[in-house]
Amino acid sequence: MGMAPVAHVLFNKFMKFNPKNPKWLNRDRFVLSNGHGCMLQYALLHLYGYALSIDDLKAFRHVDSITPGHPEAHDTPGIEVTTGPLGQGISNAVGLAIAQAHTAAAFNKPGFDIVDNYTYAFLGDGCLQEGISSEASSLAGHLQLGNLIAVWDDNHITIDGNTNVSFTEDVVKRYEAYGWHVATVGNGDSDLDSIAAAIKACQEVKDKPSLIQLKTTIGFGSTKQGTHDVHGAPLKIDDVKQLKAKFGFNPEQSFVVPQEVYDLCHKASAEGAAKEEEWNKLFAKYGEQFKAEHDDLIRRQKGDLPEGWEKVLPLHTPADPAVASRKLSENIINKIYEVLPELVGGSADLTGSNLTRWKGAVDFQPPSTGLGDYSGRYIRYGVREHGMGAIMNGLAAYGTIIPFGGTFLNFVSYAAGAVRLSALSQVRVIWVATHDSIGLGEDGPTHQPIETLAHFRALPNCMVWRPADGNETSAAYYVALTSKHTPSIIALSRQNLPQLTGSVIEKGIKGGYVLQEQEGADITLVSTGSEVGICVDAVKELAEKHNLKARVVSIPCFEVFDAQPKDYRLSVLPDGIPSLSVEVMSTMGWERYTHEQFGLNRFGASGAYKDVYKKFEFTPEGIAKRAVKTVNFWKDVLNIWSPIHRAFEQII
Repeated sequence: MGMAPVAHVLFNKFMKFNPKNPKWLNRDRFVLSNGHGCMLQYALLHLYGYALSIDDLKAFRHVDSITPGHPEAHDTPGIEVTTGPLGQGISNAVGLAIAQAHTAAAFNKPGFDIVDNYTYAFLGDGCLQEGISSEASSLAGHLQLGNLIAVWDDNHITIDGNTNVSFTEDVVKRYEAYGWHVATVGNGDSDLDSIAAAIKACQEVKDKPSLIQLKTTIGFGSTKQGTHDVHGAPLKIDDVKQLKAKFGFNPEQSFVVPQEVYDLCHKASAEGAAKEEEWNKLFAKYGEQFKAEHDDLIRRQKGDLPEGWEKVLPLHTPADPAVASRKLSENIINKIYEVLPELVGGSADLTGSNLTRWKGAVDFQPPSTGLGDYSGRYIRYGVREHGMGAIMNGLAAYGTIIPFGGTFLNFVSYAAGAVRLSALSQVRVIWVATHDSIGLGEDGPTHQPIETLAHFRALPNCMVWRPADGNETSAAYYVALTSKHTPSIIALSRQNLPQLTGSVIEKGIKGGYVLQEQEGADITLVSTGSEVGICVDAVKELAEKHNLKARVVSIPCFEVFDAQPKDYRLSVLPDGIPSLSVEVMSTMGWERYTHEQFGLNRFGASGAYKDVYKKFEFTPEGIAKRAVKTVNFWKDVLNIWSPIHRAFEQII
């Protein structure tokens, strides 16, 4: 209720939108960052004519609601991004603002301001306390995003009570230090003119993002106003009645909106529809003069890729030299950036290690800095993994960009909250996650990911790729780029990997396949990434020293493999043959695919990668030793079970 006045002013006097077309490209974006304001967002969507009924609003109050408490972008028309956890919303808003600035720089022409929308965000004290908001806000200030206006609900209340128990910093000074323009409205409860004047002043600041410090009273009008009692709990019936009476409503009626309110809101919606119609005419003229740009912008909004783009993906043969998969990734990026103009990349201060910057790339930077310009497609995120993840969600949500960002695989865990929302939001975001194992070298256990793959493999709608060579790396990028509604994490090695016989893109895109078949095999070795090549060498070790035959299966992506038909999966992992998984990570999750697991259920060690692999016996000899144990164990099981099975058959 404390933010209702500013929402009224913003939607009626400033925001540009058309509820009949929630996907209009040049609409203003509105992000509700403070999670306790969800009912406000639903009320706004309903009043302004989005596809929400009074029944939807009523359903909000019930446990089995068809309307989620924290709305999801893909479920409810008019919801721009899925936020929920505090700090994610303002960080998404930064991504939306970056996307707008880049799209405008790439497509606008003299006389044709095709893209000139603002991004507005509401945030609260809780959002400001979360570290991710600092990461994103700091970068926004550096990037001078004058198209971003945030409204801070300064009510001094969080769930635990008054903010004086934990949050007493000077937020205004902090944001000024970030490089933001800051305005203050002393009475956000009823001074609508001052609210409007503040928003207008912020719109006129073109070289800085803006923060409006809006002093409000939480639960304004309630008998509990100004206290944390009204933060997340519904008002008592008698309180609701006195509140309605105070503001001129019939206290005996529920979910009743006066017609004059609908008329006022629908007037703003009609004005927005007229603005879109005017924009459509401008865009049509734009198409006459700039057909290529016009058609490209339409294609991007559909999420389609240029026809034939995949032809540039590198192909490899076993005769090619061994190369680190992070280098293979760099080679792919250097090929695809030319044919995918919507691809916008970056790194969390690890560009030289992640190898994410293509030759001739221009940085996305304010032109005034001399470091680049807004048409640039490479973002310097700084040491801000979590902020980068949430910003990429905003970039993807804008509708004209496919974002990718680089860091070490271990530090994707820093951004787990944003990655989870990528999956939940069904957005196409790509993590280039290098230094994927104990093979990264002397940095040691702090940098060596052990549990990271298991963590993100457990996340629904998230593809985790760990390619074994060049063709599998190309396959990973192909599926990541063609999957419109699923984020991807591509785990890449620091050490060189051989180009494997039997590896082709067509097999890799299935997520799992038989790399090396063997008639009459005694065991199947199943692996990912750098260990696949070691398994191939272990096959020779098994044949020469143990008289055992082995087949090799590579499963670069569980999520994609699991989506294949059952008969195909059984052809890759057939019944009747014992299997052993080999991966220098936690074995968690591998029990779904193999009888036995060889992994690393402890932290790694510091040292040259060959020494570390040898220490933990991830060598052809070490794998062969465990394969022999697996074969012998399952032979013993079979010897015990077969007579019992035959006896049961006779009884039956």
